[in-house]
Amino acid sequence: MRGFDVVQPRESWYTPWGGPPATRSTSRADDGTIYVNVHVGGIPRSRDGGSTWHPPIDVDADVHQVLAVGGAVLAASALGLARSDEGGESWRFETEGLHASYSRAVAVAGGTLLLSASTGPRGGRAGIYRKALGVDGPFERRRVGLPEWFESNIDSHCLVGGDGIAGFGTDDGRVFVSRDEGASWTQEAEGLPSIRCLALA
Repeated sequence: MRGFDVVQPRESWYTPWGGPPATRSTSRADDGTIYVNVHVGGIPRSRDGGSTWHPPIDVDADVHQVLAVGGAVLAASALGLARSDEGGESWRFETEGLHASYSRAVAVAGGTLLLSASTGPRGGRAGIYRKALGVDGPFERRRVGLPEWFESNIDSHCLVGGDGIAGFGTDDGRVFVSRDEGASWTQEAEGLPSIRCLALA
């Protein structure tokens, strides 16, 4: 898309390791707006099917996944959960209840928002958090059925949600499933190759 090639401030996109920035996730809102998460480049937004794009969040928010659901746009970022209820016109960062702000994955299961958080890009003390989707208040770390902490980040596209069910996969080849919107979890698989993506069938 030519419009995406010239979106500003594209010249400020970067990666910590010096390689080229990459599209990490894409989501389409109910009104047709397309949100694309660039790592590291913010969340360019298009309201005309991709002809033109506008950057609705600061590049240095270091966004790892974007998800448009209902009237909200949610993003897992290095600064916590970024949320916009105005189509990306303005954003707020939510960290209350998190032990650390660095987040790689966001999902929605029924009426519940799920978020992964850790101490940084190399992982360390990674956990799963939840809160009601449309209610202000702190995140709650979920422990029922889970280890105290995970060593590696629970990565983008490895945490998924559906109608009352959720799942996530880990770097060490385990899969956990929740049937109560993330309140409790059971380990359903282990010994798999490193999980890079998970989908609910």
